[in-house]
Amino acid sequence: MSTLYTAKRNTVVLLLIVAVPFLFYGRSSAQPTPVLIFNPVVSSGLTAPVDIVNAGDGTNRLFIVQQDGRVRIVSNGVLQAGNFLDIPDSIAGGGERGLLSMAFHPGFASNRYFFVYYTNTAGDIRITRFQTLAGNPNAADETTGRVILTIPHPTYSNHNGGKLLFGHDGHLYFGTGDGGSGGDPDNNSQNGNSLLGKMIRINVDNFNTPPYYTIPADNPYVSNPSVRDEIFAMGLRNPWRWSFDRLTHDMWIADVGQGAWEEVDFRTYATSGGVNYGWRCYEGNAAYNTAGCQAQSSYIAPVFVYPHNGTTGGFSITGGHVYRGAEFAAMYGYYICSDYVSGNTWVIKQNGSGGFDASIQAGLPGNIAGFGEAENGDLYALSRNGVLYKVITSTILPVTVLDFSATALNGYNEIKWRTLNEQNVSFFEVEFGTDGTSFSAAGRVNAINIPPANNYSFRHNIPVFTKLYYRLKITDRSGRITYSDTVSVSKTFARSVFLYPVPVTGSQLFVYSDRPVEWITLYAADGKRVFQKMFNNLSGRLPVDLPFLQTGVYLARLKLKEEVITEKIIIHR
Repeated sequence: MSTLYTAKRNTVVLLLIVAVPFLFYGRSSAQPTPVLIFNPVVSSGLTAPVDIVNAGDGTNRLFIVQQDGRVRIVSNGVLQAGNFLDIPDSIAGGGERGLLSMAFHPGFASNRYFFVYYTNTAGDIRITRFQTLAGNPNAADETTGRVILTIPHPTYSNHNGGKLLFGHDGHLYFGTGDGGSGGDPDNNSQNGNSLLGKMIRINVDNFNTPPYYTIPADNPYVSNPSVRDEIFAMGLRNPWRWSFDRLTHDMWIADVGQGAWEEVDFRTYATSGGVNYGWRCYEGNAAYNTAGCQAQSSYIAPVFVYPHNGTTGGFSITGGHVYRGAEFAAMYGYYICSDYVSGNTWVIKQNGSGGFDASIQAGLPGNIAGFGEAENGDLYALSRNGVLYKVITSTILPVTVLDFSATALNGYNEIKWRTLNEQNVSFFEVEFGTDGTSFSAAGRVNAINIPPANNYSFRHNIPVFTKLYYRLKITDRSGRITYSDTVSVSKTFARSVFLYPVPVTGSQLFVYSDRPVEWITLYAADGKRVFQKMFNNLSGRLPVDLPFLQTGVYLARLKLKEEVITEKIIIHR
């Protein structure tokens, strides 16, 4: 059983739902909440892992940041021997300190630059840039290290923040903690002259001249002398893990709470100007220490909060990502986060009415210290106990068939349809008939199964002039069959010679001709002849048994008595 929170700024409504996997084809249906599974990928060999990133270079490697100052590589699900980066002597470890995050420059594939976030031996927050070894993308050249920025963190060892990310704009973002202890005793989060308790945004394309970064001209406080130019947002306590939605570029910030509430803050990509999330004035939506603070409406309220308890809440939020992968349609568009202590996990989604709906799931692994995306959008989670999980779901989302239509053209009918939430479909079979009750197969189209939407078309060559009815026969991977609604075409236009079905998905092609046909020849895209069949001046519906041909576009030539007809056909295996 799950608990559904509908959060509209300061209002939380509790409902009960049951998430049950099912499969349905039709016009529309309510979307079931995905039931998550944390599937172990690497179960040994990692030491206190805290972050997962990819290089965005097409290699599909996962880089695992370990708190002890080392970075490991996972390739094709296998932990590779050796370290990508090994700088334990440069860090202060223990507790919340250590090597906490890394990010690869958008141009990493050519410039080899990456950045790391750690606490140095003095306990200060430090951003350092490295390059990989020339000719070896699996090893850092530690001699290339250049300190980009050091933020004093002199008094307490906790609340170091710790997530680096490049934004859609190419700038480097990172969230810092408030400086530690409890209750932000130095009030760093609301102090514009401190970089603690902030979201920072800098341009790191100044590769050759210290301090190796500049201030983006559109940073929100560049004209405010009382606020540091590097600051992008204020009022954060300890944004340990936060992320960008790779599709919308919206920002999701999970801010670890003090003693009562954990929160998720949200900022759209279109938001301009500096924002203040309210700590230490407010913890979640509750007043904490409002001395010297403005009215609550002056601060950006969280879109989701949960209380400190071990059943319906937790004690330390670990922010995740909005799932944008292609494998699990049921997870698509959900922001996924966990609590480090209770092990509870939430899936959160905008509800289209200005609010956010969230569902809790218990029983998943605890001590989740970080989430990360693969290049293809697959989502992973890390337990600080040393396990890398792939986040998947057992929920099959209902498939919706939209815009199913048939249009009469010159000698064929064009059948088009669009699907939403397609995940478990094997293929679509276009069926036709003359009375709307009895149907025959016109051809098959293999399913794409990439969320959120897919578009299809099919050409049905017509041997007769008549009204025709069409429907889709939909077969899923378990062999279950369902049907779409029926559409009709009142005026079809017959053609005297044509090939069907198009595309060819089986082993047979048909020639229809009201004139004698001598032969058919198929040519590959490179002009090579790959098949020929003699008909010896037969006419009518002529079957052609094809050999195995690779998926692609082919040229078909039909020899009639007085002419040669050339057509393109598509073979899809």
